[in-house]
Amino acid sequence: MSLSRSRRQQLMGGVPALLLLVALGLTTNNTASGGSGPLDAPTAGPGEGRLTLAGGPFPWPAEGQGAVEVDGMPLGSWGDQRPVPIASLTKVMTAYVVLRDHPLGPGEPGPQIEADSEAAHEVGVGDESTVPVRAGEKYSERKLLEMLLIPSGNNIARLLARWDAGSQEAFVRKMQRSAKELGMDHTTYTGASGVEPTTRSTASDQLKLARQAMKDPVFRAVVASRTVAVPGAGSLANTNTLLGTSGVVGLKTGSSTPAGGNLLWASEARVGGRTRLLLGAVLHQRANTSAAEGLRAALENSKVLIDRLRDRLTTARTEG
Repeated sequence: MSLSRSRRQQLMGGVPALLLLVALGLTTNNTASGGSGPLDAPTAGPGEGRLTLAGGPFPWPAEGQGAVEVDGMPLGSWGDQRPVPIASLTKVMTAYVVLRDHPLGPGEPGPQIEADSEAAHEVGVGDESTVPVRAGEKYSERKLLEMLLIPSGNNIARLLARWDAGSQEAFVRKMQRSAKELGMDHTTYTGASGVEPTTRSTASDQLKLARQAMKDPVFRAVVASRTVAVPGAGSLANTNTLLGTSGVVGLKTGSSTPAGGNLLWASEARVGGRTRLLLGAVLHQRANTSAAEGLRAALENSKVLIDRLRDRLTTARTEG
């Protein structure tokens, strides 16, 4: 396809030609077909994932599924976009609904929320990821969001759900309505934490949520934090170990045996005199092995994607 520079800019609402070069340079070197829009790369099946971005090979993982975008512009997807368990990526929707219902300004702690006996009792139970809280103790909304998204507390997810909607079941209905409003047509939420394997989604759907969630400055600040100070537990680390590398500023991990490793990532890159937001979803890595092995694969494969995409954007700027 050949388009004049002025016509390309009209089609993209004035997006600089450097991004058009990247978007229109998405081609495939295999016979796979698919994609959901004119800028999406053809979908590649497992083992076929070598697409070309602006003249160079693009290292899609050989398993699972995913999608990437820059400043809301889809750049590529791979794998069968069918719903799969997403584990703790679920907590992005939990935080999104809580902040929509109880918005916070930058730096605001928000209302004080009392930890109930259920949240305290769940600490350390089973193999779940939990954060220590004491029944009757009060924590700010901001602190609970940090405990939800940084060390990924399942008990905190359910506590916030009960606080917001009266019960986890009522909150899940809010989550599902929000998913429908965002056009996440292949997503089903059955709990606030993601521990249930029946909570399923696709990479493309998760990017729709990430795009909206990252517009909230409080959410954005929390997912960029490497640690959170928890009363009685000290400093707890973010499960997203890519933070601080490759421009990564978020977003959320999720792992379990049925889900494998999942990562919603956000990275910033300085391109053409502007800071661009790169978003990606990598799902179902090393599923049915162990949560640790799956998460390690999701993090490693995502870093390769991020580095290559950032390199291609820099190349596009140089060539534009």
